[in-house]
Amino acid sequence: MKEALVSKGPEVQVVDSPVPSPNDDQVLIRVVVSGSNPKDWKMAEWFRKAPSNEGDDIAGVVERVGANVFEFKPGDRVAAFHEMATPHGSYAEYAVAWAHTTFHIPHETTFEEAAALPLAAMTAAVGLYARLGLPQPLVPRSDDAPPLPLIIYGASSAVGIYAVQLARRSNIHPLICVAGRARDYVSGFLDKARGDIVVDYRDGDDAVVAGILAAVPEGQKLMYALDAVSEGSSPANLARVLDAGGGAQATFVLYGRQDLPEHIAQSVTTVGSVHKDLKDFGYVYYRYFARGLQEGWFKGQRTQVVPGGLSGIETALKDLKAGNASAVKYVFRIAETEGVVSREGE
Repeated sequence: MKEALVSKGPEVQVVDSPVPSPNDDQVLIRVVVSGSNPKDWKMAEWFRKAPSNEGDDIAGVVERVGANVFEFKPGDRVAAFHEMATPHGSYAEYAVAWAHTTFHIPHETTFEEAAALPLAAMTAAVGLYARLGLPQPLVPRSDDAPPLPLIIYGASSAVGIYAVQLARRSNIHPLICVAGRARDYVSGFLDKARGDIVVDYRDGDDAVVAGILAAVPEGQKLMYALDAVSEGSSPANLARVLDAGGGAQATFVLYGRQDLPEHIAQSVTTVGSVHKDLKDFGYVYYRYFARGLQEGWFKGQRTQVVPGGLSGIETALKDLKAGNASAVKYVFRIAETEGVVSREGE
């Protein structure tokens, strides 16, 4: 099979590799579309000693299942989150995923949309519910509950836009979303009647702080923040707005602990936890995402198909590194790769 290996630069080479085999608890998936994430170039740049398949967002068709797998069979349309930093990722014709992080996708959901979901959507869920401990959409807040302000910093990012949708499903309002070029995109997901708002970070830090504080209902405390940016001025701005009386919480995506005052409890949101201590959490929420797709209240981040299949990965990762992507997920149709035989209907 064809497989793309990423190295520092980022540079990508497409090589011939053997088709992997799943273990008893895994699924072998023929990848139709692979998603990409900023971590794909970062891991190769910062941590890897040899070129590696950094793709983790799988959308495709089940090829084979392990002996203990009961939910899936060959031919099923699925999406899956590949375990990071392990072999057989999504930058290939075939990928391997654990059954508990694999989920069926509705007939009306395209492979392109599905490929935008696994890593980023689960990161949002882990941050909101496992780290911040906010009310879950499985048992949403009542309409007459008092306001529960929530800051989503970097709301137009993949993690941010999924956090917006999940928080709305939990009936958490007002959502105070920090975004820039894609503010109009974010606005389309908000309920302005409930006080949801977008604060434009391009207006400067003082304006961001003022805008956040102005959105907090009178008499309410600002206790929760999910920071999908987690660098630059975002942690410092959160330190200026979160309640100083104790009990405030902020969770940061990927990066380590931030320089925050002691009165703010902080955590790090790492999606890899669903392959470790949060396996049951991941199992439930991936299936909940599928239900949301079918019912229409949950939508994949908008996507841009990068031409060339696996050969387009290097261009996409360079654009991600340069910060050129705004509110869009780069995805790759594997059948467009030179030397790959396309299947009818894909």
